[in-house]
Amino acid sequence: MYLQLSYSNKPTHDLSQTVLGSSLYNNSWAPHHHNMDSCDVERLNELLEQDVELREKIKEQVTDLDKKTRNMVGVLNKIHSTPPESIPGLLDSVRPMLHSCQTTSAAMAALIPPSQFWRWKEMWTNSLRTAIFSAALVEFLATGKLISLPEVCQILGIKDEWKGRFALPVEDYLHGLISLVNELSRLAVNAVTLGNFEAPIQISIFVKDLFAGFSMLNLKNDTLRRRFDSLKYDLKKIEEVVYDVSLRKLAPPPQGGHQM
Repeated sequence: MYLQLSYSNKPTHDLSQTVLGSSLYNNSWAPHHHNMDSCDVERLNELLEQDVELREKIKEQVTDLDKKTRNMVGVLNKIHSTPPESIPGLLDSVRPMLHSCQTTSAAMAALIPPSQFWRWKEMWTNSLRTAIFSAALVEFLATGKLISLPEVCQILGIKDEWKGRFALPVEDYLHGLISLVNELSRLAVNAVTLGNFEAPIQISIFVKDLFAGFSMLNLKNDTLRRRFDSLKYDLKKIEEVVYDVSLRKLAPPPQGGHQM
């Protein structure tokens, strides 16, 4: 059986006309394009302007916090050349600077809209970590103890009800403690130069306990993990000082320790 094909001389129907005339291509099906009108533009400009104004206001407070933390670090840097008996007076001069951060914290909390903490936090992260470090160093030099996260919040005036606007993240607290260890490794060396042979022993006990506490944390933040890994070099530096002091019998051997 053969299939017979017949060709017609009639003009072929225009396919485009078929499609255009069909229900598949009519005005009701075609997408409606909404043009940005003057009201939309005005509203968007208004939102952009609000963001710029808010950023500038936050920047003013961050600049203020930067100034306070720089002053604190400048004073605290003198511990490396200050004899032990003069340390309490030096700490007394730093505490008012720490407490003055409460004003900045309150101003920040008043500026940040609800639930926008994570949007803006990078603006003040470095300054806040420096303030945490300063509070931790003052606490160690005064009591030999580790400052807790709630204690730092209290000193800096950061309130629980501000959560979502202005808070103190755990990661920033831990970064502050790592900076504390970095500073204490310097102090262990300089204390010996000043004739304070017991300071490296106390620092060694404190840092070992802190290092052990960090080791139990599940650190998933890459930057935090790398900084923690670098603590072993600070620990080694402190241990070398302690070994040298103990070998020369300049101080009694280390005993006990503090827990994180």
